[in-house]
Amino acid sequence: MTNTTPLDIRFTRFLLESQALKFGEFTLKSGRKSPYFINAGAFNDGAKIATLGAFYAEKIAAETAAGRLPQGIDTVFGPAYKGIPLAVSTAIALTAAHGMQIGYTFDRKEKKDHGDGGMMVGTQLKDGMKVLLVDDVMTAGTAVREVVPKLKAEADVEIVGLVLSVDRMEKTKDSDTSAVKAVEAEFGFPVFAIANVREIFEAGRKIETADGEPYVTDAIKDAADAYLAQYGA
Repeated sequence: MTNTTPLDIRFTRFLLESQALKFGEFTLKSGRKSPYFINAGAFNDGAKIATLGAFYAEKIAAETAAGRLPQGIDTVFGPAYKGIPLAVSTAIALTAAHGMQIGYTFDRKEKKDHGDGGMMVGTQLKDGMKVLLVDDVMTAGTAVREVVPKLKAEADVEIVGLVLSVDRMEKTKDSDTSAVKAVEAEFGFPVFAIANVREIFEAGRKIETADGEPYVTDAIKDAADAYLAQYGA
């Protein structure tokens, strides 16, 4: 499959083949009962995490070329723990496939008081640096609200954006605004996703299992539509 296939379709195929996208009934952190779940824990070997990093890098390179992300990003930041392999694999792919010399950084859960010390691992943050955040799936934006003060406490960095694997496109608990739009409004940087949930379900209708059936059946699509009718933004 060449890169002429749209990014959202290639990414959906990868999610399905990695068994990262599950259908059923899942209770989310928010308490909502969702008919689908994206499990970042499924990217559990070298091939999968390398492929995932390549998808992030492709999205970042495209948004940079379009002028929606700036040139000269200094480091990719992934919040511990799930963001660590994302930051590392994305930085590798940006350097290897897109010629972007870029660092990676992640935070410690607890401050180290010996050796090199400090709260950050990888490229150390300095005033004026351009930092790009990466994370997996945003439902409420809680992780971002925890991470931004940590980064700002470390140095006067410029956070230029956030790249997610999937935008669930759900409104927050107390408004009709999506978590993505709420974060953009609150922090003033753009949020991008490799694919959003509507694109994934559309693509999943066209992608077939080994039995020749679509991954996203009518029943799955109906359940997703009902969920988004209630919680979608």
